[in-house]
Amino acid sequence: MNKIAFIFPGQGAQYVGMGKDFFDNFPVARTVFEEASYETDMDMKELCFEDPQNELTKTENTQPAILTTSIAILRVLEKEGFTCGITAGLSLGEYASLVKSNVFSFGDAVRLVQKRGRYMQNEVPIGVGTMAAILGLDREKVKLCIESSRQYGIVEAANYNCPGQIVVSGEIKAVESTVKIAKEIGAKKAVLLSVSAPFHCSLLSGAGEKLRKDLEQLNINEPEIPVVTNVDAKILSSKSEVIPSLVNQISKSILWEDSVLLMINRGVRTFIEIGPGKVLSSLVKRTAESGKAEVNTYNIENMDNFKQLLNVELGV
Repeated sequence: MNKIAFIFPGQGAQYVGMGKDFFDNFPVARTVFEEASYETDMDMKELCFEDPQNELTKTENTQPAILTTSIAILRVLEKEGFTCGITAGLSLGEYASLVKSNVFSFGDAVRLVQKRGRYMQNEVPIGVGTMAAILGLDREKVKLCIESSRQYGIVEAANYNCPGQIVVSGEIKAVESTVKIAKEIGAKKAVLLSVSAPFHCSLLSGAGEKLRKDLEQLNINEPEIPVVTNVDAKILSSKSEVIPSLVNQISKSILWEDSVLLMINRGVRTFIEIGPGKVLSSLVKRTAESGKAEVNTYNIENMDNFKQLLNVELGV
């Protein structure tokens, strides 16, 4: 059976103009942008479509902007009758998957990720931490690079994106050492990333605890459809797991490759990426290839993508 998964992108997917096609063509998308503006006290339309003050790159703005765009597109797809049997999102994208599963409302989620972005940005002073992408090494070899670099400070695996693509995070000297060793032992590529904070490592554990207090104020419901959590790469079995999962997600590794494999093993053969960019579609394809699975991927970020999807018969 061909199950369909809705997947949602994380931070880094943003660009000026994202979501405008849907805002211009669908009242249901406009409603999402209007709700986001009200809940965050920002002009979400101006931020996403024009960004006159170059504010979109600030983490506390990036996160609600991407979430708003993703949910606006989701609402259009739902109105056209598209649905899924399972959902997941990369880091920030997990909040969109939780909204899709009605674990919490969009209004609560967009306020929450605005605070999440602020906490993550402010937890570590600028110039202390960084991240790096390592391509072409397996997990064990990256682990060796990390262990050899811990004499210089904190460094940890932040993202297992797909086979041969791992991101590390931590204090600058330790991350630089990891990159150097990775190159020496045969990485195809090992490069520092242009990021504002060392995401998904223990340096951000304090941000997770701040977020916990906000999460505890929310009305959290039982998931209506299965949600795959980043931090454990497993199905969220009850609402009691939501808060620990989202708190840990800030300071622990994102198991995206494992999450995709779980969905494939549960019969998913069609992945629809909803929101800006097409990074997740690429990661899904690479992961599926390594597992000898044939999958179809669609990324829906503009009207051309959307029209193409409308013309596809999705077997279920």
